[in-house]
Amino acid sequence: MYKQIAQNKRRTIGIMIVFVLIIAAIAGAFAAYFQDPWIAVWTTVAAIIYATIQYFLSASLTTAMTGAREVTKKDNPRLYNIVENLSITTGLPMPKVYVIEDPAPNAFATGRDPEHAIVAATTGLMDIMNDKELTAVMAHEMSHVKNYDIRVSMIVFGLVCIVGMISDIAFRMMFYGDRRRSNEGSPVGYLLVLFAAIFAPFCASIAQMAVSREREYLADASAVNITRYPEGMIAALKKLQSHSQPMKNQNSAMASLYINDPLRKGFFSNLFSTHPPIEKRIERLEHGKKTF
Repeated sequence: MYKQIAQNKRRTIGIMIVFVLIIAAIAGAFAAYFQDPWIAVWTTVAAIIYATIQYFLSASLTTAMTGAREVTKKDNPRLYNIVENLSITTGLPMPKVYVIEDPAPNAFATGRDPEHAIVAATTGLMDIMNDKELTAVMAHEMSHVKNYDIRVSMIVFGLVCIVGMISDIAFRMMFYGDRRRSNEGSPVGYLLVLFAAIFAPFCASIAQMAVSREREYLADASAVNITRYPEGMIAALKKLQSHSQPMKNQNSAMASLYINDPLRKGFFSNLFSTHPPIEKRIERLEHGKKTF
């Protein structure tokens, strides 16, 4: 477990470097198209500044985008007490607890470290889960906190957003900018910008998917180690599978944060899903019962 935590801390730095390189590549394509090297410099600098700001503000951004509201023990004693007991069991600081008004059963954790963590559950999740199952789900989220998965997810979330935003700007500038009309841009630069605008979001999605899938397996196993009750986690996953539905507020950049994929199902969403199939997660827990 400690090895995984250390690995996640190192991975955080690696992910930031990869995404900054992707952004720098897009900036280089811009510079070639407009024949101005300073565009590459300022775009890269802006991306680094954005990544730094996002590191400290992404938790607030996440709760705002999901419509989550913070609750106290008085507001929701059932959820709050479960999280509080898990905090004591794991030795982690008590995270802030949020509720999302959404019939889709789901939950997520975010924050830059355990001292600034947030855990959230939907009303749909609390409606279908009994106490043992809800405890297993929140233990899964607390495992993300303990394993520093939340830091990795938070940074990936922010950087996927900025890659998509820069790619969108690239398309708009190519097809609607004054440079295109005056035909002053470099043909090679034009091809580079087109290539970067199409493939940068694709590369960002692949990186997000690769980071997320193994973390879900680890968090399932960690939740069982915390609760000492594998049947609770297995039953919770089965309910998530049978009651699965897309959430009202959807954002593909945030999909990896949740315990279950919150997006509408389709060929491409399944192909690039940030989550392993639930049946495989259940299968791993069933096979690991004797080792927990």
